[in-house]
Amino acid sequence: MNAEEFKNILSIAIAREVEAYTFYRSVADRANDANLKKLFDELAGEEQNHRETLQDILAKGVSSLKFNPSRDYKVAETLDAPKLTPDLKPIDGLILAIRKELEAMQMYTQLAAVQDEEEKKKVFLELANMERGHKARLEDVYTNMAFTEEW
Repeated sequence: MNAEEFKNILSIAIAREVEAYTFYRSVADRANDANLKKLFDELAGEEQNHRETLQDILAKGVSSLKFNPSRDYKVAETLDAPKLTPDLKPIDGLILAIRKELEAMQMYTQLAAVQDEEEKKKVFLELANMERGHKARLEDVYTNMAFTEEW
C-alpha cells in the first residue's frame, strides 16, 4: 500500500467516524432512559475523538498509537441488525450500535492484515482495538438489558 492509498483509507475511516458520531448522537437524542442517553453521549464523544486522532495522523503522518485491547464476547455475531427507525426500541439501538462497531473493527482488522508496512499495520490494529472497546461496552449493556437476573 502506498502513501496515497493509506491517506485515502484514513479519509474513509474519518468519514465512518463522523457517521458513527452522528448515529450515536441521534440515538442519544431519542433515548428516554438516562443511562442509555449517557452511554450514547459518551460514545459520540469518543467517536469525535477518534475522528480527531485520524485527522491528526492524516495531517502529521503515522504516530505511535496505543489502545488497550478489549475482550470480545462475540454477542454481535448472533444478532441481526434492526432498521434505524424513529420508534427504535433501546435494545434495538444497542444491537444496531454493536453491529456498527463490529463492522468497524472488522474493517480495520482486514486493513491491518493486508498491510506490508509494520507502522501502518500497527495503526490499523490499534484502530480495531478501540472499536473492539466500544463493542465490548455496548455488549455489556446489552447483556444486562436482555438477560436481566431475577431472584
